[in-house]
Amino acid sequence: MAQAGVASRRQADCLVQEGRVRINGQLVTRLGIKVDENKDRIEVDGRPISLSADQVYLLLNKPPGYIVTADDPQKRKTVMELIPRLPFRIFPVGRLDSESEGALLFTNDGVLANRLLHPRYRISKIYEVKVAGLVEDKALEKLKKGMFVDGRKTIPAKVKVIYRRKENSLLWLEIYEGRKHEIRKMFYSLGFEVKKLRRTSIAGISIKGLRLGGWRYLKPEEIKKLKKLTSISD
Repeated sequence: MAQAGVASRRQADCLVQEGRVRINGQLVTRLGIKVDENKDRIEVDGRPISLSADQVYLLLNKPPGYIVTADDPQKRKTVMELIPRLPFRIFPVGRLDSESEGALLFTNDGVLANRLLHPRYRISKIYEVKVAGLVEDKALEKLKKGMFVDGRKTIPAKVKVIYRRKENSLLWLEIYEGRKHEIRKMFYSLGFEVKKLRRTSIAGISIKGLRLGGWRYLKPEEIKKLKKLTSISD
């Protein structure tokens, strides 16, 4: 169902547990059942779904003030309002907190999405991080060596200084994981408040030339690159 863009993998599991999924007329009562997209008929809430929906991949330059979720019970602004309406559902890959901005991928390719998020594949994410105060070299060294955040050591980051002043500093940061609020927590533990956080690229796919709030479909060579990075053969 994640492949068809009906729901995320977690949401699909919930649909099964709630008794809303049938295969060939039979109620599905356990998770992980294999189906043949050419032979089996799958229904959700009595409506048939197609597993052969076109796979879509797009990039959004997320503005601040939008939360990254497909649905929000609290009716806050979500990133889904910024992308085109399609005949099937697509989902954001990973997270950016509400006040952060920059590169965010969307797809209905569940296999690729899960692999992009898996730490095994060490997918590069590059950020511009503006913090209050002057960041000294000893703080940069801690970022480069890895540091403990919430009891777990971070993967060593690559970091460069764009500028640093008494009032604030702007850094280029490359990391290979995506734990919740990780960058903000890293700098907080070093004694710095993040004033602005902007992700400029994911896996080498950049928002350069894309206005804030704008989106574009990925180019065929970019999709091919993502699949190569995550060991998916066409």
